[in-house]
This record gives sequence, structure tokens and C-alpha cells, in this order.
Amino acid sequence: MKKHLNTLFVTTQGAYLAKEGETIVVKVEKEIRLRLPVHTIGGIVCFGNVSCSPFLMGFCAENGVGVSFLTERGRFLARVQGPVSGNVLLRREQYRRADDPQATAGIARTVLTGKIANSRTVLQRALRDHADKLAAEEVSFTAKRLGNYIDLLNQGQSLDVLRGWEGDAAHLYFGVFDHLIVAQKESFSFQERNRRPPLDNVNALLSFIYTLLVHDIRSALETVGLDPAVGFLHRDRPGRPSLALDMMEEFRPFLADRLALSLINRQQVQGKGFQKSESGAVLMMDETRKTVLVAYQERKQEEILHPFLDEKVTIGLLFHTQALLMARHLRGDLDGYPPFIWK
Repeated sequence: MKKHLNTLFVTTQGAYLAKEGETIVVKVEKEIRLRLPVHTIGGIVCFGNVSCSPFLMGFCAENGVGVSFLTERGRFLARVQGPVSGNVLLRREQYRRADDPQATAGIARTVLTGKIANSRTVLQRALRDHADKLAAEEVSFTAKRLGNYIDLLNQGQSLDVLRGWEGDAAHLYFGVFDHLIVAQKESFSFQERNRRPPLDNVNALLSFIYTLLVHDIRSALETVGLDPAVGFLHRDRPGRPSLALDMMEEFRPFLADRLALSLINRQQVQGKGFQKSESGAVLMMDETRKTVLVAYQERKQEEILHPFLDEKVTIGLLFHTQALLMARHLRGDLDGYPPFIWK
């Protein structure tokens, strides 16, 4: 269990939360592991087999502390909130910002800064680890060009211009992505990013991990009271979680792309685990899907130093900390949204 940004994250399976006086206590096997005064907490997020006493839920509701329940893997289930909630005010501010071109461009700019910076770091890490196995000069040149796009983003352009730069940067990044694959080249060659349907094994793997990622981020946004459907970089479309897609951009390179490369280069997935249909779409076989799911969940358990909080956070909680930071920015507690930038 961890406390970040005045939110208590309870991930210990079998934990039981109860009320004692004006405090919240967390028990595991009837032993008290944590005790926190309610006034120090703004929210509680419970993952998996974590239960709360009815008295605690009522106590939290009276004190404006929301209690969210998610599956162990992070899928949002429900939220207990008292009658007086800041969520309405938060969402109204979210909608106002989404209708303001200048505010929308400002948030989109920070999200894209995180995405392009993390894409550059993926290339730099590949050069550090596999310089003798890839086209080092071409990858290094692309990393430098991505740095130029980060500088361009700071020039305060419109949303359409920012989207154009993001498209150009993505084209550069995926233009050298095949060089980062240093094993099983006969089964995992990459020409370009394609989807709906994916036309090769690498794109099928990326699309599947991106789907896992957007579901986790959507749950995190629901947990803090934001509307996942109303975004800034991605505009409104029925059935599309636009804000989750926005926030996913900064995590694509760091989590999804690196995990896909790791699975291929370490030969944890193999070409025989994919199948091409008559239409040309590439499908992932059940055993491969299980392997990817296990690897994804294991990666989420790893710890990393959060660059803004300067605290160690498990990767699985990064989505929640970023959602909290977005909510704080929209409430006016932070001047800007600090994207997750991997160092």
C-alpha cells in the first residue's frame, strides 16, 4: 500500500479497511499495517480483494473522501462518494477547457511533449544497449530530430499545428522502429504502423498492448472523477475514450513499445504465435496473448522514480498519479499538467 498525492492506494490482497475514531486503519490478517487520519486523505483506491467496513465508507463519504474499487489488474468497478462531491465541478471545468482552443492546445502540447520525449528516450536506450546490432547512425539522427520537435512544441501553436508536428514525429519514430528489433527478424519485421486490422506480427502485438494500456488509463480517470470521453488532443467521438487516448500518448513509448520490443528480442513471443487471416489481418493466438498479459502485469509491478513527485511509484500506479495530476491542473492547483517523462 502506498500514499501518493494524498490518495491511498491499497494493493495488498486480503487487506481490510476500517474506521477507528477519526482515523482509517488498514489491517492484513487482523494486524494493523497502516493508520492515517482522515483529514490527510483525499481518496482511497482499492485493487482486487480489498474490503472496507460500511462504517468506514460512511465516514469517508461524510468527510469528502472517495473510495474506488478496481480489479486486481486495474479495471474500474465502482466508486463510493458522499452527497457533496467535487466531481461535478471538476468535470464542468474539464468540459470548459475542452471548449477553449487555447486551453486545449496547452494541455495537448504537454501531452505531446511527454510522448515525443519518451519516444526519443526509447531510441537512446536502444543505442545504449544494442548499438552494435542496429543502424546506430540512422537511429541517432532520428533521436536528434525528435528533440527538434520538442523545441517546436514550445512555440505555442494551434492544436492543428501541434497535431501535424505529432504526426511527423511519429512517422520519424516508426521509420526506425524496425532497427530496434534485433532478434527474430524473419518473423518480426516492421515497415509502418498499421491497425484496424494490423497487417503484421509487430503491429498486432503493439495494438494489443495499446488496448490494455487505454483500459487501465480509462479506469484511472474514472477513479479521480474525470470524464474519459472528453479529451483535448483527441476530440469527441461517440464511444471513444478521448481523454484516455490523450494520456496514453505519453505511456505508449515507455511502456507499450518497450514491452513489445522486449518480448520480441528476448524471444518470449514467436512468429508461430500469430496467424494471418484470409483478409490479411494478423491475429494473436491464445497462448501468445496469455504470455503478453503476464508480461504486462509483471511490468506494472516494477518501480520507477516519478520525475515530478520525486517518489518511487510502481508502473501500474503511474496512470493514477497522472490522472490525479491532470485533475489538480484542471482544478487550478497546478499551473500546468506535468506529463510523465521517462529519464
